[in-house]
Amino acid sequence: MAALLLRLGRVIAYFGLTLPLMPVQAALIGLGSPLARRLPAFYHGLVCRVLGLRLERRGMPSHVHPTLFVANHTSYLDIEILGAAIEGSFISKAEVGQWPFFGWLAKLQRTVFVDRRVRSTAEQRDAIKERLEHGDNLILFPEATSGDGMHVLPFKSALFSVAEYAPKGEPLVVQPVSIAYVRLDGMPLGRFYRPFLAWYGDMTMGSHLWTMLGLGTVEVAVTFHPPVTFAAFGSRKAMAEYCCRVVSGGLSAALAGRPPVEDEAPDAPIGAAVPNVARVG
Repeated sequence: MAALLLRLGRVIAYFGLTLPLMPVQAALIGLGSPLARRLPAFYHGLVCRVLGLRLERRGMPSHVHPTLFVANHTSYLDIEILGAAIEGSFISKAEVGQWPFFGWLAKLQRTVFVDRRVRSTAEQRDAIKERLEHGDNLILFPEATSGDGMHVLPFKSALFSVAEYAPKGEPLVVQPVSIAYVRLDGMPLGRFYRPFLAWYGDMTMGSHLWTMLGLGTVEVAVTFHPPVTFAAFGSRKAMAEYCCRVVSGGLSAALAGRPPVEDEAPDAPIGAAVPNVARVG
């Protein structure tokens, strides 16, 4: 009964928060207001509180605009987590834009939708380039799917084509980010409970979401690794492999309860290599 009441309370709070803000965000986008960039981070932070997600930030997000953030992908909860931690828009597969309700939310976040049709490539490239030229941060999941929360799947090098852009003639900053679900109600999150948070394979969203809503407080470590630029690598493959290795190391370190040991990029990374730890939420 307690779990049922918790689920119902969270559903009511979620819609009570989301529905009034949707027309507000739509109006801000229509007016071209700078607040259209900021409101989503505020909103996602509140949603994290509603869902019982407590974020522990390690390191600092890049303050350069634009920055491309590349992260591992475990669950639909990653959207709320990164949305709260980063002022930016997601790059997502085109199908998400067709989803009922959540597709509308994605559009209100100013998500850039991409698909694999060759005839759409130029249009997508131009859309991403325009967003970067306007200084918009973008968030990418280079695995192109979600995993089990304990391992990072290989990053798709083709998705790093965006890293080759030079907005306003300046190298695009790319920052790897690790997301790790580490504790449930203060206890280390073991293998038994991890599938209740990780959404992957043939899991159905409805039943998975209903189970997740009945959980307690989940602590999530978000590690911002030192930023790099494409010039340090020279190829998409090299950059994808480096970012995957760094993100995987950050995930393993967070799950083990230790600070990450940063890899050295082929060129000196931008920013400090030793992360600061701060709690958010």
